[in-house]
Amino acid sequence: MALWRGSAYAGFLALAVGCVLLLEPQLPGSALRSLWSSLQLAPAPPGPGSPEGRLAAAWDALIVRPARRWRRVAVGVNACVDVVLSGVKLLEALGLSPGNGKDHTILHSRNDLEEAFIHFMGKGVAAERFFSDEEAFHDIAQIASELPGAQHYVGGNAALIGQKFAANSDLKVLLCGPVGPKLHELLDDNVFVPPESLQEVDEFHLILEYQAGEEWGRLKAPHANRFIFSHDLSNGAMNMLEVFVSSLEEFQPDLVVLSGLHMMEGQSKELQRKRLLEVVTSISDIPTGIPVHLELASMTNRELMRSIVHQQVFPAVTSLGLNEQELLFLSQAASGPHSSLSSWNGVPDVGMVSDILFWILKEHGRSKSRASDLTRIHFHTLVYHILATVDGHWANQLAAVAAGARVAGTQACATETIDASRVSLRAPREFMTSHSEAGSRIVIDPSRPVAEWHREGVSFHFTPVLVCKDPIRTVGLGDAISAEGLFYSEARPHY
Repeated sequence: MALWRGSAYAGFLALAVGCVLLLEPQLPGSALRSLWSSLQLAPAPPGPGSPEGRLAAAWDALIVRPARRWRRVAVGVNACVDVVLSGVKLLEALGLSPGNGKDHTILHSRNDLEEAFIHFMGKGVAAERFFSDEEAFHDIAQIASELPGAQHYVGGNAALIGQKFAANSDLKVLLCGPVGPKLHELLDDNVFVPPESLQEVDEFHLILEYQAGEEWGRLKAPHANRFIFSHDLSNGAMNMLEVFVSSLEEFQPDLVVLSGLHMMEGQSKELQRKRLLEVVTSISDIPTGIPVHLELASMTNRELMRSIVHQQVFPAVTSLGLNEQELLFLSQAASGPHSSLSSWNGVPDVGMVSDILFWILKEHGRSKSRASDLTRIHFHTLVYHILATVDGHWANQLAAVAAGARVAGTQACATETIDASRVSLRAPREFMTSHSEAGSRIVIDPSRPVAEWHREGVSFHFTPVLVCKDPIRTVGLGDAISAEGLFYSEARPHY
């Protein structure tokens, strides 16, 4: 009946426009187009035939497990409990009232917390700060944990990546990091934590959320965002690094994932330099032939990023995972391509991203003249992902980049599969593959969603992301993307 009614409407529309043409043959085309668009029926909701539906179906056909699969994955070394709650409710529970906002690079008191929170809530900008007073922090964390509505989640890149891998029952997962009783309870049963990693007290990270338009006193948040703070010494000093490396001998992994270098930003320059050298030594102790993936995270210390690039960390790892902020910051810190750009203007330009990825692999990756292990970079931004690999070292990357993009849509929307009505295709439909040299123009077809191009021994795989319109949870999305991309990747052995 509905189908017949729709056909009848369409017939009447055609008849009406035909009559107008007959009576007013001189009517301009623009007026006719305007009339037709005003009469047209509402577009059908996104479904299997929509660009989003076609793209999701194409991914499902492309995503296949590799011939050689990982069996045992070791992940370290940052782990914590994320306590997510309303920032305003916590500050009120602490007896604080809204005053003037002021940024503090380090929080020393409840008053500092209140001022910094107001400062960033007023701008609607995310921020993360260290709280120096251990006793005061633990008092605040206790109150936060017990507030109605407070939610506890697995936190820390390593723990989140381990948790994602553990969802695959045929994988054995080792997690090394500061694991307290609450985190241990939250972790998947499939995650093995060595006894040396267990500690009596959890490392809590308090994530104070606020909504767009939320008010506190005279303050009104322009955007929804979060303010994060912690007193996290274990992760800051990467205390579990040595435990992690020493447990690898017994666990015998065929893939190692390392994260947490960004947590050292709160340390002195001297300690950072010393610890980075120990990181390189530890990585070099991992048996040859076991790929090591390094997951980067948000950083503001240019010197630390420069040291990570130049102090042999990059050549010691096989694979990198990062987002658009980390990629541009890396290029700025190490004087790479497009480093004069202060920030991305909206969606990061694909050609510029591609130039920086190519430069990292050419300057710091494996080549005939350079003894480096780095052969793979998984880049993710909100609307698209790129996997760049040195030819001959990785297989199944087409499936890997598609799987990483698919999980971004399902996890953000908290659905098992892509729901085409809840996601939107926002990636550029065409782009240039380079701005440093004569790149090629690529046009994306939703039915063939992975584009591939090559440049001097480096292969690039690009796919759009189906962005969740109303995301349920975005924390840990980058970690899930990298884990899923690795899960579908196959490292080719080189002896």
